[in-house]
Order: sequence, then C-alpha cells, then structure tokens
Amino acid sequence: MNDAIKKMIDQYNCQSAQEYVNAFKEVMQEICLLGLWRSNFFQKAAFYGGSALRIFYGLDRFSEDLDFSLRQPNLAFIFMPYLESIELELSSMGMDVTIDQKKKQSTIQSAFIKANTLKHIVMITSSPANKMGIHSNAKIKVKIELDTNPPEGFDTETKYILQPFPFSVSTFAPSDLFAGKMHAVLCRAWKNRVKGRDWFDMIWFVARKIPVHLNHLEARMRQTGHYKSTKTLTDEQFKSLLTDRINCLDIKKAQDDIYPFIKDPDQIAVWSHEFFHDIARRIITS
Repeated sequence: MNDAIKKMIDQYNCQSAQEYVNAFKEVMQEICLLGLWRSNFFQKAAFYGGSALRIFYGLDRFSEDLDFSLRQPNLAFIFMPYLESIELELSSMGMDVTIDQKKKQSTIQSAFIKANTLKHIVMITSSPANKMGIHSNAKIKVKIELDTNPPEGFDTETKYILQPFPFSVSTFAPSDLFAGKMHAVLCRAWKNRVKGRDWFDMIWFVARKIPVHLNHLEARMRQTGHYKSTKTLTDEQFKSLLTDRINCLDIKKAQDDIYPFIKDPDQIAVWSHEFFHDIARRIITS
C-alpha cells in the first residue's frame, strides 16, 4: 500500500478494528475526490451530505456515503467515465477495489466501491488477521450517489484537501448543506430504521449558528412532493413540520443508528424529545 495512505490513516490514532475501518473508508473517500478532481468532475458537480460536512467542515462523526449533485439538471449525464477515474486513482494508491454501478432507475445515479476489509486493514496495521476480529469476507463499501436533476437555489464554494497532495473540491455552501440535511430530517422515509445521523448533524449546524436556506429546502421538498402549497414555505411552517417530526422520533433507534459513527457515546446521552424541541427553537432560517 502507498506510504502516503498509511500516513493519512496513522493520523487517526485508531484503537480498534472499527476505528481502522472508519479511517480507511474516509481515506478512500478522499482519494475518490482526488480522482474526480483529476477528471474535472467539479466543473459540472458539487459535493454535499454528511461526508462533505465531515471532510471539509469538521463534523465530528464518520460518514459512509459520497453524495454529489450536478450544478444544472442533465438527465443524460454519463457517470461511468468519472467512476473509472476514481478506480484508477484508488488503484494507483495501492488499493485493490471494484466499482459496481447500479442500473439507472431514477434521476439518482449510484455505485458502490468495494474493498476487502481484512486485507487492507492487515496491510495497515501489520496485525495478525485473527486479532482484528474482522470476518475474512467482510467488505469496506463506499456508496456514491449523483443527483442528475438537482432542485434549484443552491450556492457552492471551493474547498481544499492537502493530502496526498493539494487539490480542490466544489461543495454546497453551508446554509444549503443544512437545507439538504433538514430535508432528510423532515422527509426521509424511516420504515424500521431511524437515521440518527441526520439528527446528530442538525445539532452540529445549530451549535455553529449556521442558518437553513429556506428557499432551497422548499425546492427540495417540492421536488419530492413533501410540500405542495402554492405559498412560499415560511419559518413558522418549517418549525411546525419539524415539531411534528420530533414528536414521532424514536430516540432509542436514533441513538442506535449513530453509535458506530462517533467515538464518545456521551455526545448523545442527553437526547430526548425535549432536547430536540429546544434545538428546533434555536434554528435560524435565511
């Protein structure tokens, strides 16, 4: 494995197999971004979601997926050449990976990057396999999604990564990242799994007094059919929808979802309906 990759992972000071998996996955994500930069992908698209928050804005949890949006709608966009650039970049760094693009079924194009977990973690740590507690067939997976029909009304900014060498990435602006996160909080279909990561991220935004870009949130909600009024979404309506969502939240399931992605469980010990109602009152809109 490339020495630069080992140095990047060493900075995480991992103490367990899960921490090594999380660190390796995040380094994989950064190398994916490098491959996309080499292919001029960010002239056409921007990075958003939890991994963008983690890598560029200091979100204190790990994130699994890489989410991108075209700057302008283009349902005919061909993603495969950019995925091939990612695979080439990872291979050049000594990572043995495969990329599986899913059959296009909607305006969201997706693919999975897969690497042999045990093989790569042992290469990093030089520890015997039986001491790592990782199944021999376990895979590290990074999901990549691209929205080819983005809702209107978002701004972007340029951020930089310095390792393995400096390059730039276009990301959504923070207020638009918050709008995307609130769309997930309000509209994501939970079924039997509550995405505690969305609620964790909401707290992160509020703690930093980043406002929600309400117009972009409205555009997202209209696109997915969750807001059909002929009137503009107001702060009061937004807060009312959030209050209803909090009242339905299964706190225990939300905590269970976030545990594997944080180092300190005390970060979520205070979670309750009352706590989230207090957080909601603190949200600023713009």
